Amino acid sequence: MERAERLLEQARNNPGGMSFRDFQYLMDLKGWRLKRHKGSHRLWCSPTGHVLPVQPRGNKAKDYQVRQFLKQLDQESGA
Repeated sequence: MERAERLLEQARNNPGGMSFRDFQYLMDLKGWRLKRHKGSHRLWCSPTGHVLPVQPRGNKAKDYQVRQFLKQLDQESGA
C-alpha cells in the first residue's frame, strides 16, 4: 500500500491519532497547498480554493480538522 493511501486510511480510522506532520504531508499529497503560516496557525488551500486553517495540538493533528479535511476531500473528489 502506498504511503498516501496508508495515511488516508489512518486519518479515516483514527483522526485524533494522526501526527501533525503526517497530516500536513497527506494534505500536500492530495494537492492542497500551504497558503500562509503565522505562529502555529497554517492556512491550507484545496485544489478548488477551499481554505482550511489548521494548527497542531502538541505534535498531533486536531481530530476535528482532520475530519474537516476528509469531508472537503470527499466533496471535491465526488465520493
